Amino acid sequence: MIIAFVGAVILGGFILLKRTDRITATTALYGVFAGIAITALGAVLFEGLSPDPTYTASSMPFPRTWYQPLALLSGLGIMVASFVVGWLRWPSRPRYTFLGILMGLWISYPYLLPGLASDTHPLGYAIVLGTPLLVGYVVWKDAGSVIRAVMRDPVARRFGIGVGVVLALFFVSITGYLSLFPEEGFPEEVTVVVLPAIYQLVSWPTLEIAIPHLPFIHIPFFLAVSPGQVIVVGMLSALIGLNAAFIARHWRVEERAGMTEGTAGSAAIVGTCTCGCCGPLVAKIAVLAAGPSIPPPSTGCSSIRPRRSVQYSS
Repeated sequence: MIIAFVGAVILGGFILLKRTDRITATTALYGVFAGIAITALGAVLFEGLSPDPTYTASSMPFPRTWYQPLALLSGLGIMVASFVVGWLRWPSRPRYTFLGILMGLWISYPYLLPGLASDTHPLGYAIVLGTPLLVGYVVWKDAGSVIRAVMRDPVARRFGIGVGVVLALFFVSITGYLSLFPEEGFPEEVTVVVLPAIYQLVSWPTLEIAIPHLPFIHIPFFLAVSPGQVIVVGMLSALIGLNAAFIARHWRVEERAGMTEGTAGSAAIVGTCTCGCCGPLVAKIAVLAAGPSIPPPSTGCSSIRPRRSVQYSS
């Protein structure tokens, strides 16, 4: 937590210096990036070294039998609201409606099909594969020219790519797909296997690599990579990186124009929490001005080493 606190102080300090015009926008961006990286590192270390929490049935906010109807109702509500709002507000942009309906399907899909059928159903794969395609289409259709202009600024481009990479590493670390921490049950020899794992709705072939002792530093190393993980983490990191690049470009253009800082929030806040049914949940990530909310990834299954997860007791 001390490392995360130091990172937050660095981040806030450079933002304050930028708002009081004591440093240039470029210097502030490098400082903000350092603060984000250190804060993410501190959060990962805290999550990795802290004991797995245990919840009892009495500590749950509502019975687990409510999950299915709540998920179905939430998904259906999002689909209906997307159709109505899209029809009334953006009748000429049906892509917004389709994206909302797709998000509603994502939430309700695990409960639409009974038992294990949902793990390998074509609809699940279509939802996962279609989401980045539709998101990419919407972003490029509505902001393609702006993205091209922003990416021509080398400082904004580097800042956006750096933030995206840091948060991609944060995502895979906090969900247990990348780990440098010793854990019970870790193999005693180098192990490389491909196993089916459920990461985002359906089962994907997952390459898992476990090395008990890395050369020179003598710490364990675990990495798991699957198509579902690459799709989801890549999409989220790309969106956050674009957001960061936009704000970096805004800061630099604003400085050249001699304007004063007018945005309210200019910090990247990384928080995590965990729940037993959906695995590690990224609670909120705000990048500089107004970052997006991140949907929670589901945990996978591995025979190399156990994932870090919340334990339940009755």
